Amino acid sequence: MGKKIRIAIAGIGNCASALIQGAHYYSKNPQDTIGLTAYNIASYEPGDIEVVAAFDVGDTKVGRDISEAIYAKPNNTITVADVPHMGVTVQRGPTLDGIGRHLGQIVTPSKDSEIDVKNVLRDSGAEMLVNYLPVGSTNAVRYYATQALEAGIGFLNAIPVFIASEPKWQQAFAEKKLPVAGDDVMSQLGATVVHKTLVKLFVDRGVLIDGTYQLNIGGDMDFYNMLDEERLEDKRISKTSAVKAMADYDIPMRIGPSDFVEFIDNEKICYINIEGKYFGKIPIKLDLKLKVIDAYNSAGIMIDAIRGLKVALDRKLIGPMTSISSYCFKHPPIQMPYTEAKTAFREFVEGKRDR
Repeated sequence: MGKKIRIAIAGIGNCASALIQGAHYYSKNPQDTIGLTAYNIASYEPGDIEVVAAFDVGDTKVGRDISEAIYAKPNNTITVADVPHMGVTVQRGPTLDGIGRHLGQIVTPSKDSEIDVKNVLRDSGAEMLVNYLPVGSTNAVRYYATQALEAGIGFLNAIPVFIASEPKWQQAFAEKKLPVAGDDVMSQLGATVVHKTLVKLFVDRGVLIDGTYQLNIGGDMDFYNMLDEERLEDKRISKTSAVKAMADYDIPMRIGPSDFVEFIDNEKICYINIEGKYFGKIPIKLDLKLKVIDAYNSAGIMIDAIRGLKVALDRKLIGPMTSISSYCFKHPPIQMPYTEAKTAFREFVEGKRDR
């Protein structure tokens, strides 16, 4: 194993749980590389990821060791590893707009006093902050990005509030001589990567696409939170832009979350429809159903992204990391077809690309 990668996490939901469980699982099963670009990336392995600080606002998680908090309700993803005591207590961050109308019916804010995030980041020795806050937490995400800047650490943005893809934030991290990557994690084989790949295939094979839509349902707090329609603007932009970028003409499309179905827990079900015309203007129609455990679908990608950002820190690279972002996220600074993005990421960690 290489040197440790010291990370802080904001938001201890299902995705943070899958990331921590996954890193522990792979550290104990080095022969298993399913879901990872490589077990070893620039000398870093999954087990090198060390959580040194954690922030949340819910009373079921604040004040508990993170090894316990990742299993606490309302988290409801499956368990793949029993994580031992980590000696890192989840601390009370500011709520700001982190709890929406629906989430507020389930999550009770902790009565603990809010801590100074910047000082905790500095004292913990964190090298990067991983943002897993709920969708629509615009002010809260910007707050944590600012704390990372002031603490002098990198920022990895897993949700659709635009930081790495926003010029003013790119400049802010560059001025502080820090790397940033994001936005909105793209799962290993999730709705967005499948949809964009299919659209690219249709276009490359000469099919004229007349229209396409994507509908998603889930039973976790991410989907319950997204019942607040006003929190979805950036999410729709993120998912839609990834698909739109695969064609050189405008395609009528509707993409985004659709409904919450409580009893399916962390399972996500996606429906994709593409309709168009091929040779002789003959109609073609594709209907696809995809079913996944949502949190683990992104965990391997985030393990790759964390190791990629650590490479950037080691090389003292600054500003937006385009190859990490294009490979790992839905709304990067530069959109690429998936195969091109994976090549770019590999070349980056091998030192063949400077960002």
